[in-house]
Amino acid sequence: MTDVNGPAASHGAPASPARVPATEGLARSGSRRPLGPEEAAAMEEKVRKVELAISLVLRIGVVVSVLVIAVGLGLMFAHHSEYVSVFGHFSYQRLTSKTTSFPHSFGALGRAIASGEGRGIVVLGVLILILTPVLRVAVGVLSFVYEKDPPMTIVTLYVLAVLVGSFFLAAV
Repeated sequence: MTDVNGPAASHGAPASPARVPATEGLARSGSRRPLGPEEAAAMEEKVRKVELAISLVLRIGVVVSVLVIAVGLGLMFAHHSEYVSVFGHFSYQRLTSKTTSFPHSFGALGRAIASGEGRGIVVLGVLILILTPVLRVAVGVLSFVYEKDPPMTIVTLYVLAVLVGSFFLAAV
């Protein structure tokens, strides 16, 4: 009795995993052809590079956003010493209320950053944090182009278009 993996060791026993070529799962999406050892090594190297690029994008995005937010908070507290006071007449509810003047448009954000307002810099840090996963998806598109995987490139482009479109539809 033979199956696709070769002769079975016993009646009804599943084929041993050792008989399945190790490189079979590394073929491109939609491709059924097993890769040779050199092709598999090249594909593994591409995958490693892509994973490294994606992890760097996420790490750098988070670190930069935290640093920008910290600088913005520092400037906010430097310009508004009443924020630092734990005791006293200042109300922290006033700082976080809807009437607090944080920039709500790109023009206002640009003016706030140009004038060195801490609030604007904090908003910039939050914007960087929000855009980090979007940049990760854009890197995903480039990675699938690099791996020469058209179906996944198209799917990831669609995801990127939905993400970017949702920002415009939400009027961010």
